[in-house]
Amino acid sequence: MGQTPSWSQACQCELRFTLITPFTDLLCPLDSQPLGVSDGSWRCPSGHSFDVSRRGYVNLLAVQNKRSRDPGDSREMVAARARFLKAGHYRPLAAAVARNVLGSTPLVDPLTCIDAGCGEGYYLRELATAAGASRPLTLGGVDISKWAVQEAARQDRRAAWMVASNARLPVAGKSVDRLLCLFGFPVFAEFARVLKPTGELLLAEAGPSHLQELREVIYPTLKQKSTAVHSTHAGFYLRAEETVRFQVLLQGNAVIADLLAMTPHMHRAPPEGRAAALALTELQVTVDVRLQQLVINSPR
Repeated sequence: MGQTPSWSQACQCELRFTLITPFTDLLCPLDSQPLGVSDGSWRCPSGHSFDVSRRGYVNLLAVQNKRSRDPGDSREMVAARARFLKAGHYRPLAAAVARNVLGSTPLVDPLTCIDAGCGEGYYLRELATAAGASRPLTLGGVDISKWAVQEAARQDRRAAWMVASNARLPVAGKSVDRLLCLFGFPVFAEFARVLKPTGELLLAEAGPSHLQELREVIYPTLKQKSTAVHSTHAGFYLRAEETVRFQVLLQGNAVIADLLAMTPHMHRAPPEGRAAALALTELQVTVDVRLQQLVINSPR
C-alpha cells in the first residue's frame, strides 16, 4: 500500500500550469500549536496527528467541538447544491465575489484566501478561474460538513480542504488576506484573529427579495425581511458594499427540487408547501444578495 500524498504532492502535476497553491498555515485543533505536514499526515509538536484522506482533505474538527454526530449539511443537500451551482445559476454572484476579492490588490501580489463555510467549494473554484494563470493564490476551504468538504476535494485538489468549525478555525493568526463567509455563520472574533492587519472579510447575506418567488410558493404567508444595513460587525468596519440582484429561470422539476433541497427552506417549509414547489416544472426566481467588504481597522 502506498502512502497517502500530501496536498503539495497531490497537486504537483496541476501546479505546473497554475499559480494556485494550498493553504498550509494550520493549527492543531487540540492544542492550537502549528501543524506540519509529512508523509500524508499533519502533526503538531505535541504529537497529535491528522491524516490527509485519500479523497484529499483533512478532518480537523475535534470530537468535543461537535454538536451532533454528523454536523452541517447532509450528503443530499451537498449533492443538490453541487448540481445546481455546476449548472451556472449563481455564476453572476460568483463573479461578484471574485471581483471583490481580487479587485483591491495589485495583480502581481500573492493572495491568501480562506472560505469559512466553503460548502462544496464552488466560490473558491470560480475565484481561481477568475484569477487566471497570472495571479498567485493560496486557497483553503473550511466547512463543518464532511460531505461538503469531500465534494470540494473531489472537484478540485488545488486548495486545502478542511473539516472544521468557524467557531475554532484551524488557521494561524494573522495569516489570511481575504476571508469569505458566504451565507455562512460568521464568528467575528475568530475572523479577526486569522486576518492580517490589512486583510478583508467578504460577507454575503440574503437580501429581502432573495428567492422570494420560491418562498411565496412554499409558505402560506411571508415574513417581511429587514432591509437594515449593518455598517459594523463586532469590531469590523464597512469598507464597501454591493447588492447583487438578478433573475434565474429554472426549467424542470429536478432543478427546482435541487434549489429547494440546498436551502434551509427544505426543512422549514410545511409539507404542503414543499409538495407545491416540487410539482412545479418552471420557476423564475430572484437572487438578491448583499455583499459587504469589511476590515478590522477603520477606513480613512
